[in-house]
This record gives sequence, C-alpha cells and structure tokens, in this order.
Amino acid sequence: MQFRRIPTCLALSALMTFALALSALAQESAAQSSSSKHTKKPASPISTELDSGTVTNGVYQNKALGLTYKVPEGWVLRTDELNTRQEEQPPPDPASPAASSTGAKVLLAVFSRPPEAKGEDVNSSVLIAAENQSSYPGLKEAVQYLGPVTEVAKAQGFTEDEEPYEIAVGPRNLVRADFHKDVGTRVMHQSTLVILSRGYAISITVIGGTDDEVEDLIDALNFSAK
Repeated sequence: MQFRRIPTCLALSALMTFALALSALAQESAAQSSSSKHTKKPASPISTELDSGTVTNGVYQNKALGLTYKVPEGWVLRTDELNTRQEEQPPPDPASPAASSTGAKVLLAVFSRPPEAKGEDVNSSVLIAAENQSSYPGLKEAVQYLGPVTEVAKAQGFTEDEEPYEIAVGPRNLVRADFHKDVGTRVMHQSTLVILSRGYAISITVIGGTDDEVEDLIDALNFSAK
C-alpha cells in the first residue's frame, strides 16, 4: 500500500541527516544534506500527549511506548541539541531541499563520544525518534515507513544490505533495515528499526563500527508487554 508524499524534505530526513552528520564528523570532513522525493502532507506539531521519556541511571524509559534503552556507560546525550536544532528550523519551503517540519521529535540521541571530538574509529550512536503517523496518509504498516528511511540513508552514502525484515524485540515485532558505508579504511554500519505505536512512527537508528557492535546496541533495546 502506498501513501502520499510531497516533494519536501521529511522531518525524519532532517533529524537523521543531522544525526548521521554528527556521527560522521570524526570520519569525514563534511556531511551532505539530503532532499526527498517522497510526498507527505504538512505535519502538525508532535502531540504533547506522547511522553518524551526520561534517562535515569543510564536507562532511557518511555512509559507511554513501553520502551526502555540501556545507554552504554560513558556515552554522551545529545537529545536536547537535536530537538533545539529541529525547533530552530525555518518554516518548510517546498522549493528548499533543507525544508523540514515539526512533525518529528528526537526521544533519545546518544553518542559514544562527543560528536565534535575527532577519533580514528566510528563514532557509534543511537537515535530514537517519533513522527506523527497522520503525516503520511495511508501509512498502515511499519515497513512502509522504511521507504523514506532507506532514501535518507542512501542519500548519505549508505548501501542497503538486504530487504527489510521483521524481528522481535521483547514481546513486540518491529521491521528492520540494515545499511553500510565505507568511510576511509573503516565501515560504518547502520540499522533502523521501526514500529507504529500510539499514532506515531517510532524509529530506532543504530550506528556502529561493526555488525557485532550494532547487534550489541540493539540488544540494549526492550519493549514491555502491554
């Protein structure tokens, strides 16, 4: 089933592009912004009914979504910075590839080291974001949301490893897409998991230097039974 889109950059694209740019800062001299051909109706601001969640003793918890994430020890939070950048974006302009909307919000953004700090290895990261499902008329299944996700990843130079597939995280089923990108002598691995919940598309994007690291980061995610 297809859903309608408008030729402006998705709120998801703006968030993922910025997060990927931060992750790649230590590996690349510059990050390229991406535009989207996907059509999406103008998004209304994200509802205050969706709990943003909290981080306590190194564990992110969102009771509304039944979601928890154990943040690796020593990692740095950048959730507020990404949301501030999103809020400071100018009103969407269909003619601008940098247009975004207020229909998406970062729930959690963590990095293995400060994004501005250079290093030899991949700056691993985890980004959990929510976007109003009503922004995409006809969006009924999580796998449909991976279309925009895949386009954003490819615009950032990632290659899709295989077709999206379903995985179980605790009692919940999510759809997952895996990507990789050569960065000099290293390879950056990205996996994005998506679930539709409470009227939102919830995406969990993990970036690591190896497949094993990505799997370890995904293992820190859990959903409670409803």
